[in-house]
Amino acid sequence: MIKLLALTVLFLLTFLLLFSQNLSAQTTPEPPPLSMNEDNLQTKTKEISQTLRCAVCQSESIWESNATLAIQMRDIIRERLLAGETGDEIRAYFVSRYGDYIVFKPRFRGINMLLWGGPFILLAIGMAVLLRKLKKWTARPEKEKPEPLAPIDETQRQRIEDELSSLK
Repeated sequence: MIKLLALTVLFLLTFLLLFSQNLSAQTTPEPPPLSMNEDNLQTKTKEISQTLRCAVCQSESIWESNATLAIQMRDIIRERLLAGETGDEIRAYFVSRYGDYIVFKPRFRGINMLLWGGPFILLAIGMAVLLRKLKKWTARPEKEKPEPLAPIDETQRQRIEDELSSLK
């Protein structure tokens, strides 16, 4: 009897625990109060969100992504805009947390200069090598004056005649 009572209490506690977790998961925090210019706020949020990469999807902006992290990032942008921060300040905040990778168009400084200029440097090196090879291939050899032939002596003449007569 005591086992049955303990089992029933345990079942009820488990049920209440699961039910309370479902209720807390279903309640979402309300968005911050909106200012008078909702359209302007939405436009600025979209502009900034389209310049930041989703850390989960990696090929989509946080505006296009439906990942939980992207939604949270959009909410952060919205809150910071309501607090009066500019787009550059908000981007700087995300760069400080996620690095330059989070921005679709990274800044032109540091190692990024090599990433921006690297293809052009490699192209210039390739063109220089190709031009050198083409000049080598198309260059005409200088006309060298042949050495004057030494006159043949009597033994060489006799040998040539013998060789020619053996061919007949």
